[in-house]
Amino acid sequence: MQKKPLNVLFIAVDDLRPELGCYGKQHIHSPNIDQLANSGTLFQNSYCNIPVCGASRASLLTGLRPTLTRFKTYTSRADEEAPGIIAIPGLFKQAGYTTISNGKIFHNAKDHETDWDEIWRAPAKSPRDFVTAANIQLDSAQATRGHSFEMTSTPDTSYRDGKMTLKAIEDLKRLKQGNEPFFLAVGYLKPHLPFNAPKKYWDLYDRESITLPANKERPTDVPSQALHSFGELRHYTGVPKEGQVSDSLAKTLIHGYYACVSYTDALIGQLLDALQDLDMHENTIVILWGDHGWNLMEHGLWCKHCNYRTSLKAPIILRVPGYPSKNVRKEMVEFVDIYPTLAEACGLDKPTHLDGTSLIPLLGNEEVPWKNRVESVWHNGFTYTTATHAYTRWVTDRDSVMAEMLFDHAVDPEENQNIIIDQKAMPIVQTIFEK
Repeated sequence: MQKKPLNVLFIAVDDLRPELGCYGKQHIHSPNIDQLANSGTLFQNSYCNIPVCGASRASLLTGLRPTLTRFKTYTSRADEEAPGIIAIPGLFKQAGYTTISNGKIFHNAKDHETDWDEIWRAPAKSPRDFVTAANIQLDSAQATRGHSFEMTSTPDTSYRDGKMTLKAIEDLKRLKQGNEPFFLAVGYLKPHLPFNAPKKYWDLYDRESITLPANKERPTDVPSQALHSFGELRHYTGVPKEGQVSDSLAKTLIHGYYACVSYTDALIGQLLDALQDLDMHENTIVILWGDHGWNLMEHGLWCKHCNYRTSLKAPIILRVPGYPSKNVRKEMVEFVDIYPTLAEACGLDKPTHLDGTSLIPLLGNEEVPWKNRVESVWHNGFTYTTATHAYTRWVTDRDSVMAEMLFDHAVDPEENQNIIIDQKAMPIVQTIFEK
C-alpha cells in the first residue's frame, strides 16, 4: 500500500527574533510556539541570509543565496531577480499539492502568483492595520503612518492576523475533505511595526519590569557600515526624526514587540489546535520561521537592516512526523536550508539550483558531519558565522575589502567588542573559511 504524502503547514512570522520561551527567554509568554518546539526540532543557531523582508523571503522560497546583485531590498521579487527558478510552492504544485498562500509569504503578493492555487490577504481599515479612529486617520494621510504601537480592547479578529488565522482554519477543514496533499502557507505580520495588539497581550507584561539592553549605546569600535539610523521606525508618529528614542518610548516599544509576539503565539496556537482537532497533525509537517531578527535598542539600533546577530538570527522550528520530539540542535543552519529540507521530507526531487543543505539528517539524535559556517549579507557586508565567531567584511563591487569586524561569541555573545585589530584575528578569520 502506497504511503500517503505528507502535507505541509508553512508558518512565516515577520520580524520574529528568537526571543521566545523555547529559546531560553523565560520572560516571553509564547506557550504555543514553545509546545511546537517541544514536539519537534528547534534549531538554536538558525540565521537568515539577508535581514530585510522581501529579499529574505525571495531567498528562502527559491533556495538561492542573496548576492550583491540579487535579493537586496524589501522590494525584491524572486520571479524578477531569479527568473526561471522554481520556488517552493511551485515545486509542490507540480507534485500535485494544493497550494494556498494566506497573509505575507512572498513580500509582494504578485511574486510567483501562479505557484498558488489560492492567494488571500486579509482586509484592513488602514494600510498598517490600525483599529482606533485616530491612528486610522493618521495612517490614511499621505505623509504619516500613525503611531508605532496600538493597544485596543478588541477581539483577536480585529486585526489582519486574527482574520487570517480564521481563514487558515477554514482552509484546513476544507482540505481535510479533499484527496490531494496540501502546502498551506500562513504568513503572520506581527511582530512587524506598528506594534498593534489587543490589550490582553500587553497585559501579560509589566512595563516597569522591562529593562533596556546593557549595550544600548552606539558602539565606537565598529565601521560606520555596521550602524544605521533606523529609518523604518522614524516614519511613525511620535518617533524623533533623529537621535535616539527616549528610554520611556524605548520601553513602550519593547513592551509592544513582546505583546505582538504573544498575540501571534496565541493565533498560532489556534491554528495548531485546529490541525490536531481535525486529526491531521500526524500526517502534516509543520515548519515555523521568522524572516529575520530585529533590534530592540541593542547597539543603539532598532529594526533590522544590519550585520549584527540581533538582525541575522531568527527561529527555525520543524516538526516532521516520524522524527523525535524534544530535539534541540546546535548546528549552524540557515534559511536556504529550508527548501531542500521540505523537498526531501516530502519525497520530492530537489532542484539542482539549491544553495542550502537539507536539515533532515539533523532531525534525529545522532551526530552528523555538518557545515562549519552560515552566510548572510546586508548591502555590501558579508557575515560568516560559526559556532564560536562572527566575521563581517564590507566589500566594493570589485570585491576589495573596505571594512571588517570580528566577534568572539564564546566570550562576547552580545557582540560588544570588535576584535578585528587583535593580533590573533587573522588566524581566526582563516579558520572560518576552512571547509
